[in-house]
Amino acid sequence: MDKRFGNLTTVSVREYWKNEQFDFTPWLAQEDHIAQLSDALGIELEVENIEVAVGPYSADILAKDTGTDRYVVIENQFGRTNHDHLGKLITYGSVLDASAVVWLSENFTEEHRRALDWLNDNTSDELAFYGVTLELWQIDNSRPALRFNVVSEPPAPERKRAAGKVAETLTEGRQLQLDFWTEFRNRLLAAQVVRKAQTPRPQYWFDVTLGRAGIHLSNTASTTRNRVGVRVYLSSKVADVALAHLQKERTAIEREIGETLQWNPSPDNRDKIILLDRPADLADRDKWPEYCDWLVDMNGRFRKAFAPRVKNLDLTAPIKNAEDDVA
Repeated sequence: MDKRFGNLTTVSVREYWKNEQFDFTPWLAQEDHIAQLSDALGIELEVENIEVAVGPYSADILAKDTGTDRYVVIENQFGRTNHDHLGKLITYGSVLDASAVVWLSENFTEEHRRALDWLNDNTSDELAFYGVTLELWQIDNSRPALRFNVVSEPPAPERKRAAGKVAETLTEGRQLQLDFWTEFRNRLLAAQVVRKAQTPRPQYWFDVTLGRAGIHLSNTASTTRNRVGVRVYLSSKVADVALAHLQKERTAIEREIGETLQWNPSPDNRDKIILLDRPADLADRDKWPEYCDWLVDMNGRFRKAFAPRVKNLDLTAPIKNAEDDVA
């Protein structure tokens, strides 16, 4: 056994992405790669769009924090941080009404790291600033390893204090929803249906990504209708075209899931859904494991059936007749 150690060295990002705008930004926007940044930041990100126009400039990536459903702006920069990018980051965040801004760079100057720390210390708990270095490491001639290293973030006590304020104001029904989604999330991750899941919130839905902006899974738990369910949620921007293309594969999709689904049960709504639900007495906590396990199982089946189709949807393609007649 050779006990000699290799030499650990850094690699310039330009060896792998020649251009920040045309090479790195599209790479980072892919589901598996934005998930790596999500892991580093501790927030679940879902990309909405890239190169989003903000006046004469453009924000590199506009994402959603799926835990809060609010926007996150990501600004990428090769080389050393500078005042120009700091100004752009603040401008993009304000114009796009973001709850968080992420500055990603190869090398943070101490002045710019302190600037982000100062912003975190002197702004609302609902606004967060992150500084992240992009690092490529290599041992001898091995393939490089990517690391996102967070150098500035909101203080943890502030985030916990803000969460505590929310918890103090919860009604009994909201607390029940928070507890239910907490158990569901734990079982979802334990079953490895997804690598990462949003933070539970006191609301009737819990979203799970399908890998494409504007389309995701939305789990529901209604205390008024006494039902739990999982639905493919199609936002209004893509709903009509996406639904029509997916309906063409209705028979195959339902065969793979093993259930008959409700396709567009509320046709007057601009957002469209594909739904499967069941009765559930959410007031009976002893039955929660049964309900959560059913939701976890269906999330796995829905993701397996829909995720590849959603990723490959050509939303510019003309719509042909579906293979089935659907209501």
